[in-house]
Amino acid sequence: MIAKGIEIKPPSGKLGVLLVGLGAVSTTVIAGVEAIRKGLAKPIGSLTQMATIRLGKRTEGRSPKIKDFVPLAELDDLIFGAWDIFEENCYEAALHCGVLEKTLLEQLRPELECIKPMRAVFDKNYVKRLSGTNVKTANNKRELAEMLIADIEQFRKLHGCTRLVMIWCASTEAYLKPSAVHQSIETFEKALEENSPEIAPSMIYAYAAIKSRIPFANGAPNLTVDIPALTNLAIKLGVPICGKDFKTGQTLMKTIVAPGLKSRMLGLSGWYSTNILGNRDGEVLDDPESFKTKEESKLSVLEYILQPEVYPELYGDFSHVVRINYYPPRGDNKEGWDNIDIFGWLGYPMQIKINFLCRDSILAAPIALDLALFLDLAQRCGMYGIQEWLSFYFKSPMTAPQLYPEHDLFIQLMKLKNTLRHIRGEELITHLGLEYYD
Repeated sequence: MIAKGIEIKPPSGKLGVLLVGLGAVSTTVIAGVEAIRKGLAKPIGSLTQMATIRLGKRTEGRSPKIKDFVPLAELDDLIFGAWDIFEENCYEAALHCGVLEKTLLEQLRPELECIKPMRAVFDKNYVKRLSGTNVKTANNKRELAEMLIADIEQFRKLHGCTRLVMIWCASTEAYLKPSAVHQSIETFEKALEENSPEIAPSMIYAYAAIKSRIPFANGAPNLTVDIPALTNLAIKLGVPICGKDFKTGQTLMKTIVAPGLKSRMLGLSGWYSTNILGNRDGEVLDDPESFKTKEESKLSVLEYILQPEVYPELYGDFSHVVRINYYPPRGDNKEGWDNIDIFGWLGYPMQIKINFLCRDSILAAPIALDLALFLDLAQRCGMYGIQEWLSFYFKSPMTAPQLYPEHDLFIQLMKLKNTLRHIRGEELITHLGLEYYD
């Protein structure tokens, strides 16, 4: 939602970026920003830092960078903090994750060693393959939420932050369906006090963020903030929220390729996807309950893009299979294999093969950075509740209850850029182009 009469408050002061989980994604984000600040690297993959936005007609030649068009926080003004179940500082955690070269980490060591994780809210019932000692203990989940709220305020005061955002970069939790306790803030808070098993750790973080009036993004496929209790609370308190599940490797490819097939009215018989992944995320997803959560996120993409109910002859009966295999030697360098069976003119069959050897956290890090900066912008613009314009970054974008999510990457990008044009009072781009020929 966008408040009437948009007035963008300036990004003055420090912006605190609180990351849940100090694993591969978070350490890559933090180290990356430090490297960019020192001039050791470029922010490749980040729209906020590198992308341009066209304004007005093509003949006007106005295409500033996004960061020069809207008032975003500067990278020099970011202060990072994190929670984690392990006690390793950011430098030690980054070495352990093995995403970035040690030679780069050594150049950033003093800055990274200063970031030590706060004790995390953790429950092994939701992530069975992990265990750690750096965890909070309390009588109930309401007390855990209050501890997180205290952490947030302490971080704000310690670092002199004028604004904060929180991003879930931790593991995929066991599959959880919406239930009665998720329907209102009253039933949710009662469930917190009663230690209900239907309140996952990620929900406690989201609740603490919203109660603290700081924006929250969910980078995993967990249910988390995508429940009426928390979405309505975010609206009531004027807090922007978004999610779910960072769109990185294989699903990124699907949201690029599938719209192309549909635009040319090429049919689909089947799409088989398998992944091998060796990092902590791969270990977590080796548990069937956590895999179920991820599978639901991955499977929904093609159905929404291809619209089988609208095009039954082309997409009414395709087979979509997703597999994830934990393979420790691969580390963070995930490999995604796709076999796509399509058919064209007169029904003649064809195939597409994709072998994407990607680096999962390298793709996720700029997403986390952009979300931190855009959510901060949204709050300074008076935007609150679900930020559908940020769907570009997610596998399972949150929407209003009556809407289906938009998964087409190119439509998502148009929505994002048009939102930026809207808040700056610029004309929206329709790409109609007839005015050039009148």
